[in-house]
Formats: sequence, C-alpha cells, structure tokens
Amino acid sequence: MMKLIVHKLFFAIVIGLFCTKISTAQRYVSQDSVVQLYGVIMSADSLRAISNASIIVVNKGRGTISNSDGVFSIAVLKGDRITFSCIGFKDKTIDIPHNLKENQYSVIQLLVNDTAYLPATIIRSRPSREQFERDFVNTPIPDDAYEIARQNTDVAKRRVLINSLPADGREAVNYQMRQQANKYYYAGQIPPMNILNPMAWAEFIKSWKRGDYKRKKN
Repeated sequence: MMKLIVHKLFFAIVIGLFCTKISTAQRYVSQDSVVQLYGVIMSADSLRAISNASIIVVNKGRGTISNSDGVFSIAVLKGDRITFSCIGFKDKTIDIPHNLKENQYSVIQLLVNDTAYLPATIIRSRPSREQFERDFVNTPIPDDAYEIARQNTDVAKRRVLINSLPADGREAVNYQMRQQANKYYYAGQIPPMNILNPMAWAEFIKSWKRGDYKRKKN
C-alpha cells in the first residue's frame, strides 16, 4: 500500500514538472515570435510621406496609423499579414516572414495612387445677359434664421396661428380653471353682461375689422 502511494506521488511530481516545462517553453516561443514592425509609408510617384495611413493586422482586429511624417510602429507576430491603406491609394498587403531571426522588421512601403474617374461635366454659359438677369432675380433664396424669426413674430401670422391651431394642454387647463373661478365668484348672483361693457365692444369692433368672424373657405 505504501509503495502504491509513493508511485502515485512520484508520477504526480513528474507530470507537474513536465507541464511546467511545456508552459515555460510556450512562453519563450510566444515571446520569440513577437516582432516590432516599423517603417515609413510614402507615395510611389513622388516619394511624399503619407500621413494618417492605416496599418491593420489582418484578422486580428489590431492596427495603428502613420504620423505626419508617414512613420509608424506596431507589435506583430511572425507570419502575420499586414495591410496598408489610405484614401486615394491602392491597398497593399505584406507578410511578416516566419523564419525571421530578429525581433525587429523595418519596411519602406510605397503606395500607388488609386485614380477615380468622375463623369464629365459640361458647363454652358447663359444665352444672353437678359436671361441671366431674369434667372438671377427669380432664383428662390431660402430664408435665414433672422427672417424666419421675423415671420414667426408677425402679428398677422400669430393671429392666423392662434385661430387655426388647437389649444394645448396648458391652455385648456387654464381656461377651465378661469371658467371654474368665475362660476364660484358669481355663485348666488347674476354675472355681469358684457353687452354694456365699452371695452368689450371696442375689442369686438377690432375683431370685426380684422376679419376674425369671416367664414373660412374649405
């Protein structure tokens, strides 16, 4: 029984040492596979530095951009695929060598201009000076913020909005509360008649002149 326990303990120690060596070797291998990639990105025709170019590690979700001088630096792994891209240039992809002996890799990456052809635009002059003046005068110009504010504060427009727009919740509640207050105020007595009120007549005449009582056409 004692021998069996000793054998099991020895077997566990051997397995533990073996796993430790494997993890240490994997750590050394992973550290050895890391490469510092650096370099400069330039245009192929003029050797001009390309700023804000994207340097992406394919299928790894990592990357960086070049600075104002086209210089970049990023940590990658041996065997990674690196894509260089920038607006106005064709993409370029390179591979980091698997058998790279050092942990540094420098490149001078040249990007070729990507030509985009736009449809032709034909510019024609006006047939005559009179037609140009007519089109210039009749061209609609959208109102600016000042003109929109002036129109919204116009008395006639406010009157139209008041007559056409329904009352909101606050106005309806205030009107109901005023009616309720008048009812309680004149409880037990006859409320005054506005037919003998000169201020009410003056307001009625003004409303009549404004056309507030005209029948609206459908």
